[in-house]
Amino acid sequence: PLLKTLRKRMERHEAPIYERQSAAFREIDHKIKLVATTNMSVLILGESGTGKEHIAEKIHARSKRSAGPFIPVDCGLLSKELAASALFGHEKGAFTGAESKKQGFWEEAAGGTLFLDEIGNLPQHLQAKLLTALQNRSIMPLGSNSPRAVDIRLISATNRNLQAMVSEGTFRQDLLYRI
Repeated sequence: PLLKTLRKRMERHEAPIYERQSAAFREIDHKIKLVATTNMSVLILGESGTGKEHIAEKIHARSKRSAGPFIPVDCGLLSKELAASALFGHEKGAFTGAESKKQGFWEEAAGGTLFLDEIGNLPQHLQAKLLTALQNRSIMPLGSNSPRAVDIRLISATNRNLQAMVSEGTFRQDLLYRI
């Protein structure tokens, strides 16, 4: 799996991440092994540049979903106007400019893992949709009247203090518990 990850990173012109043998790395690796075999959602906390996406990729690679896609999404790059469409897709004519049906990241990750990086940057209106999708295991693309069942595993990451954001009213407490 490490060689495969290195090849992917080199294809994307990213610096390789090498395995370490320190106690901290062994502890992280142990935690990865524990959660990888489950189907539960995972929240990875850490400062920028500490390898949160790398950890998410390792969890995916060691899971029963490893044959499925790993779809990383940087929530900080989603525009407020198009974030729901990007995540959940849309039907033709759902909004101005929606000239064709589009599959969202959630459906792209079907059978695999959806990685929401910097989930603390997710707009509040989208937090409720994300919570509903997690609870129901289905999505409602924009412009659709019927939900679509989608089987994904959610891994989220952030460098923000989500508990403080809950206290400030900028992040949903029920979503924090769900992720």
